[in-house]
Amino acid sequence: MSQMPPPRLEITGLTRAFGGRPVVDQVSLSVAPGQVTCLLGPSGCGKSTTLRMIAGVERADAGTVRIDGRMVAGPGVHLPPEARGVGLMFQDFALFPHLTVAQNVAFGLTGDRAAKAARVGELLERVNLASFGPKHPHELSGGEQQRVALARALAPRPRVMLMDEPFSGLDNRLRDGIRDVTLDILKEEGAGVVLVTHEPDEAMRMADEIALMRGGHIVQMGAPYNVYNAPVDRAAAAFFSDINVIRGVSKGALTITPFGDFLTPGHVDGGEVEIVIRPQHLKIDFDRAGRGPNPTPQDGTPARGVVQRARYLGRESLVDFRMDFDGSKLTASVPGVFLPRPGTALWLMIRRDRCFVFAVK
Repeated sequence: MSQMPPPRLEITGLTRAFGGRPVVDQVSLSVAPGQVTCLLGPSGCGKSTTLRMIAGVERADAGTVRIDGRMVAGPGVHLPPEARGVGLMFQDFALFPHLTVAQNVAFGLTGDRAAKAARVGELLERVNLASFGPKHPHELSGGEQQRVALARALAPRPRVMLMDEPFSGLDNRLRDGIRDVTLDILKEEGAGVVLVTHEPDEAMRMADEIALMRGGHIVQMGAPYNVYNAPVDRAAAAFFSDINVIRGVSKGALTITPFGDFLTPGHVDGGEVEIVIRPQHLKIDFDRAGRGPNPTPQDGTPARGVVQRARYLGRESLVDFRMDFDGSKLTASVPGVFLPRPGTALWLMIRRDRCFVFAVK
């Protein structure tokens, strides 16, 4: 029976402190060939420091880094970046202004001139810049510079590609296309990819696995679908989208809410809970606004709210309500144009199967 090959990248217990303050604390993960793992989190959560330790530009206080099973950082071991087989991409592209595009791409290559020229030509063609070799970086757009940076990082055939906010310098209209091109090429190359970003949409679009970081720790890890639909806590849910929070007290595994009794098993009797629901799962009943809708088992009991504000955002409208039950504020996301006047009373329902229940700590 053949053994499984080692992961492209495996880090275990990476730890780093500055001035006695832990910035990265016991971070562990592995990345398979062709896999994109995203370190996602707010500024200051430790994701870029983690990337720097993997690259070798920052020395870890503890933990190990292995690439294709070979330890490159650990007790008594600290290989420099150029000896690790990693490619690096940053948001500023870091192209050499005095070199041509072809010279930039060839910068990290070894071997004879013909082999280097062939590799440069291959990569420039793959990033749709085949005729750009003689140009200099200042003659290129931001998107073109980003593709040159990608080609340069891939030229030495790194086993691991490390990317720190590489698309943040591009305007929104360029980003999606550049991301798709980048992702296709990285998958074809078979590199293990670690992408750092603070943008949930970018992580959802590009990652095979998301490692959600907070305070130097990975608080949740999994496929984008699972991290989004099964958040570990309220903060994890709120990082990916706006949320509504209904607070209550769990008694006998039930919590009273504007939408009737809500099952909250497994929570301390008499303990405060938060029921979290995203705006798109708060439903407005348009047919029975005066009488209240007929509830379904999934939607539960209807509740009446009064419109406070309505905003049109293009694909959707956001409608803020003040609930009759307790005066709490909830926001519903409605596809298309729906702009009821402030003071309008409407009946609402929630998708109970889309709610998350967390204990208040």
